[in-house]
Amino acid sequence: MDKKNALRAGALAAGTTLMMLLMSSPALALTRDDGDDPGPGLGVGATLGLYVGIPLLLFLVITGLVMVLARSNGPQDTSRNVRTKDEIEA
Repeated sequence: MDKKNALRAGALAAGTTLMMLLMSSPALALTRDDGDDPGPGLGVGATLGLYVGIPLLLFLVITGLVMVLARSNGPQDTSRNVRTKDEIEA
């Protein structure tokens, strides 16, 4: 029964993907609409800064904040549920 559900889900996903591909028409993206006013393109530096630099900087800031706030709470005792060999024998 599990194979049947997997096959049904796969067929549904494939059918949905096929319908989306058929319904979208990328050729219409070449024609300009009324009121379409594209701005100047971005250079290589601006593109890298916008799509690589800013997300990387944001990631580093969030990572730094998490590390600083986690360190300010002090060390956590994570071994409460772990019994050592000496504790078992005693």
